[in-house]
Amino acid sequence: MSTIRTFPELLPGFQWQDIEVEGVRIRTATGGKGPPVLLLHGHPQMHLTWHKVAPTLAEHFTVVAPDLRGYGDSAKPEGGADHANYSKRAMVADQVGVMKALGFERFRVVGHDRGGRVAHRMALDTPQVVEKLVLIDIAPTATMYAHTNMEFARRYFWWFFLIQPYPLPEKLIDGDPDFFLENHIAGQIKIPRSVDPRVMAEYRRCYADPTMRHAACEDYRAAAGIDLEHDAADANKRVTAPLLALWGARGTVGALYDVVETWREKATDVQGHAIDCGHSPQEEAPEEFLHQLKEFL
Repeated sequence: MSTIRTFPELLPGFQWQDIEVEGVRIRTATGGKGPPVLLLHGHPQMHLTWHKVAPTLAEHFTVVAPDLRGYGDSAKPEGGADHANYSKRAMVADQVGVMKALGFERFRVVGHDRGGRVAHRMALDTPQVVEKLVLIDIAPTATMYAHTNMEFARRYFWWFFLIQPYPLPEKLIDGDPDFFLENHIAGQIKIPRSVDPRVMAEYRRCYADPTMRHAACEDYRAAAGIDLEHDAADANKRVTAPLLALWGARGTVGALYDVVETWREKATDVQGHAIDCGHSPQEEAPEEFLHQLKEFL
């Protein structure tokens, strides 16, 4: 097994390990003590997206920050039939397995972007493990696809680009992965210089791996296919855990949706707040993000 990369300068006091769940290796950072909190990142990031907030959370909680399957330094299995290996249900099984391996049967979950979609599915599939749920800058996947219009397609073009059949998006991104990655992030970050250069270097390192780029496409293909089937089957099911929705006041989700009311269609106990930033409050506005998070958790 290759040497596990560690980042003590970014996540002081944390430890890194690989945890295998049903044959899938999940790179995981853990730190702190207290009630467990699972942090799930989005695309195209990895667990270091939490570096501005995780050490403070670790003063009060046991923080678990993994790389989702297909991302960062976690395993990148093939997508399989119907891209099912990148369904949010498959990703949920990884993360519940990680927490169980660490000795946690019930925990709080914080999910950003793709990680928020995993967290939403987790609260539906395994409500017994989710004590509280925080979803960052997302509306439900099925809702966003069902309400697609020109404005949404223009702002979130990758939702329609990355789902194209293999190998079209992979081949086009292969031409200049750094350009695609950096433009993607720059388009969503509204507070300049919010992404630490050391973290951006890690995003670039991970995205340089063609298997990660393919896995990201499989993640989006699953979201536009098998995930929608799962959502349709659960159309009448509601999240019962207390849910906090946070979103960037300068971003797309808050501009196109009444975020709190949209989540009240999917959950029984919802509150929410806008934060003055773009898509990634944990990087753009960490102090306000922590204030909202700690008050809820």
